[in-house]
Amino acid sequence: MASTKPKKKNPRLASGRKRARQGLKLNAANTSLRSKYRTAVKNVEKAVLAGDKTKATELFAKAQSVLDTIADKGIFHKNKAARDKSRLSAKVKALALAA
Repeated sequence: MASTKPKKKNPRLASGRKRARQGLKLNAANTSLRSKYRTAVKNVEKAVLAGDKTKATELFAKAQSVLDTIADKGIFHKNKAARDKSRLSAKVKALALAA
């Protein structure tokens, strides 16, 4: 037995219809930015695991920009972005010291 969600009703008022349209666009934009954030973090972590110090530092610099941008837009909380930057920075520094 597959449970299906009840179909959403269309808003009657013009303002409600517009809000629904805007919501779809905003949701798509936020999803794209969230994906960009996660990809940037993942790329740095992959470079650290591979032991590539130069690539890791280069990717970390790019990731910092992405993390700050997304925190400023409110997609993720500023503290989460700061925490992720701190952890990535620690990993990159540990890699630099190990070499």
